[in-house]
Amino acid sequence: MDQNLAARRDELVATWVDIAIRLGVLALLLYWSFLLVRPFITIMIWSIVLTVALYPLYEVMVSWLGGRRRLAAALLTLINLLIVVGPATWLAVSLIDGLRTLSEELDFSALALPPPPIAVKSWPILGDALYQYWDLASTNLRAALAKIAPQLKPVGGLLLQIAAGAGLGTVKFLAAVVVAGFLFSPAPFLADEIRLFAHRIASGRGEEFVRLAGETIRAVSRGVIGISALQAFFAALGLYAIGIPAAGLITTLILVFGIIQIGPTIVIIPLIIWSWMSKDTTTALLFTAYMIPVSLLDNILRPLLLGRGLDTPILIILIGVIGGTISQGITGLFLGPIVLAVIWNLLMAWISEPDNAQPLSA
Repeated sequence: MDQNLAARRDELVATWVDIAIRLGVLALLLYWSFLLVRPFITIMIWSIVLTVALYPLYEVMVSWLGGRRRLAAALLTLINLLIVVGPATWLAVSLIDGLRTLSEELDFSALALPPPPIAVKSWPILGDALYQYWDLASTNLRAALAKIAPQLKPVGGLLLQIAAGAGLGTVKFLAAVVVAGFLFSPAPFLADEIRLFAHRIASGRGEEFVRLAGETIRAVSRGVIGISALQAFFAALGLYAIGIPAAGLITTLILVFGIIQIGPTIVIIPLIIWSWMSKDTTTALLFTAYMIPVSLLDNILRPLLLGRGLDTPILIILIGVIGGTISQGITGLFLGPIVLAVIWNLLMAWISEPDNAQPLSA
């Protein structure tokens, strides 16, 4: 009896050891696979987003070309590459030149701060320290900046990291555009496989989640990022037409404010005021007449493109913009809000009651 029990125990131990070894080898293989795939994760996500967002346009081009799907995919890929290599490259170069010009022309010796009011000392907790620092800045601004330089180093390092990753991010996006070109033709088959996979994971609502993800990608890419990019493009034409300095930097601000749903008006109104103060009346009038419709363009187009509504909160879009830019560089400015909006809407659909879920059109 004891021998049988010992034999069973040894057999059980051997079984567990065998399972542990197999799981360890499987985990090691999965880890190695992840290391090999990790550089391409951003490219794959971008490719999927571009394919889903542009597939309706691809179908239109297929009908125009008499059903020649490969030719339509090649032409659409070429158009996308021209858009990326053209305006996007111009925007990046202009932004770098604008920052360089700003850093060269910024002269701290010309800045002067008034002395602090004596009442600042009476402020609770930080009053005395703030008064001392303000007083130092009013007499010696460089010394005041030197005192806070160590605290500003992490911010500078972060900005350098974002700038350094811009080139690699652009290369990844170009690669994603090319990969997306190969995904247009087999997209219906791939969509069916994804629906089948989602059905296996969540048999009740898997297909609904897939439709919701596609709807969110199209809504954010067209109704948020697309409109913001269009506004930034038209605004850049107006800025360069009258020779506004640092036009690339201002265009980037217009693009960012558009994506985070604040709108470009906060940037355009000061530019209009500046034009009336520094340009002749005719130029200022023409610039005003041109820029006001540009600033209102999102109010006209967004209801048309988001007719079925986009329930993603502005805070989620903002977090996606900031987090995407920090983690992925300049391309994360566009990819972050799309991915986060998809995750948010899927999460909201998942936690809602199935009986209350509304069917989504394809």
